[in-house]
Amino acid sequence: MTASPSPAELFRHSLRLLLDKDIAGWVRLWDDDGVLEFPFAPEGWPTRLEGKAAVLDYMRDYPDHIDLHAFPDLTIHRTDDPATVVVEMRGVGRLVKSAEPFDMRYVAVVTVADGRFTHYRDYWNPLALPQDGTADFAGRVR
Repeated sequence: MTASPSPAELFRHSLRLLLDKDIAGWVRLWDDDGVLEFPFAPEGWPTRLEGKAAVLDYMRDYPDHIDLHAFPDLTIHRTDDPATVVVEMRGVGRLVKSAEPFDMRYVAVVTVADGRFTHYRDYWNPLALPQDGTADFAGRVR
């Protein structure tokens, strides 16, 4: 029996999948009942996704809108709970439709069980994206 990856190892692997634009592979890292939350979501944006299918639906078209090139400044903090990490990072790349640069800072609180994401709170700022539709991957309701 192989040991499950640590939360930090799983998170690093997930970033590699995002850079490879392997959204299906990224979603396979999720528990079937995993929850993805966006505490800073503006009105009309999803605030909570429940289950792997909802996460896939949200992320499916991400590479068609944002071409990620790197995650510099990655810091993963361990917590008192060995299943939970706090992550600080930047995602850099370009917006596909406009070719404008993409540079976003993130803080995430991520909990893992049995080698799968079970709870992921993503504190990113969708208002930092252009509001002209060039980055509308997130199922925003207008």
